[in-house]
Amino acid sequence: MVRASFAGTVVEWFDFAIYGYMATHLAAAFFSSEDPIIGLLETFAVFAVAFALRPLGGIFFGRLGDRIGRKSTLVLTVLLMSGSTAAIGLIPTHEQIGVWAAVLLVLARCLQGFSAGGEYAGATIYVVEHSPDHQRARNSSAMSSATFASFALAAGIGAILSRILPPEAMGEWGWRILFLLSVPLGLVAFYIRSKLQESPEFEALKENREEREAPPLKEVFRTQGPSMLKLGGFVMLTALSFYIYSTYMSTFLTVVVGLSKDLALFSSLISLTLAAIGAPFLGRLADRIGRRRTMQLSAGLLALLTIPSYLIAEQSTLLSATISQILIGLGAATANVVTSVLMSEMFSTDVRYTASGICYNITYAIFGGTAPFIATWLVASTGNGLSPAIYVSIIAVLAFLVATFAMPETAGKPLRRYSSEPLAA
Repeated sequence: MVRASFAGTVVEWFDFAIYGYMATHLAAAFFSSEDPIIGLLETFAVFAVAFALRPLGGIFFGRLGDRIGRKSTLVLTVLLMSGSTAAIGLIPTHEQIGVWAAVLLVLARCLQGFSAGGEYAGATIYVVEHSPDHQRARNSSAMSSATFASFALAAGIGAILSRILPPEAMGEWGWRILFLLSVPLGLVAFYIRSKLQESPEFEALKENREEREAPPLKEVFRTQGPSMLKLGGFVMLTALSFYIYSTYMSTFLTVVVGLSKDLALFSSLISLTLAAIGAPFLGRLADRIGRRRTMQLSAGLLALLTIPSYLIAEQSTLLSATISQILIGLGAATANVVTSVLMSEMFSTDVRYTASGICYNITYAIFGGTAPFIATWLVASTGNGLSPAIYVSIIAVLAFLVATFAMPETAGKPLRRYSSEPLAA
């Protein structure tokens, strides 16, 4: 079950990951600005647009998942993600169709964002609902591994293409290969997910329900609102650190530091692979020391190590770029792992998909979707290459306070089935 969920999530998030790694090529293909920084800002603005649709996707697929089940909903999300990603690979350039190129890119990204809104929360919930109480973080960490592995796969293929293709060919058509790979990969993910069994927690809930319908949306906000606010106060760090680490850093290394594209992507590949390998060990740690201490650990690591990692990156070598990303990745991976299990533990089964989807995706829209844009803008407006690192460090301190004073300890406690049951302190 965990392996099958891992494989499906890798495929789906590969589709979402490649946009960030191909940002410089997309800027040249779809926007008319002669200033590369302006084109990059426009590309990252479209990146953020996808996240604006994620809360709507979270509500739609969350309600669907709480009504018809986790498995069927996850099958739908992977089909939508694969189709919209392939569409990006087929869009004509700005030179060919003018402003319509950017319009079509926005539409495709909106569909990607809508699909992503139902993906990660559903995948982690599915795994957690299959897991023993004392192994929930260990098992759900496979979904964190899957996201890091998908970004590593995207970085790896991007690095290979950047190495073997001349820059002109990569800019003209080579980048499209990554997007079109979503077709065969999507078929693989569809097959894997169609063979999964429904979550036992959801099956038990169906048997005990007088009606199949999940509680109304307003009831979800009424009963789960405080928990969503608390969790969102920590997830803001997970979202920001993940997209600074997985998406913006390769752009920072090429545009600000001056590293070649293939070396920047190769350093990302190394650090993301290590994060994917390390996530299960961090999951075991979260089961052993508890959720609160794991949250504090991740926030502390990001508060202390992000600025030094940027200073190291400015040495402009493959080694310095790799060490820099490993330092950021340690805190980002820890935050990602504990968030994966908290999305299920903070909410009851009858509203879990909806509540976690809303909380996760709104927070990611605010802090994750805007991360590359804000980071690029901060460097351009201040002239200080450390400004994105300072931004991450401030959010890390705030998240540490939320983890310490607001978040309950949920490790090892039984999952709640109904929203009427209180959340343990």
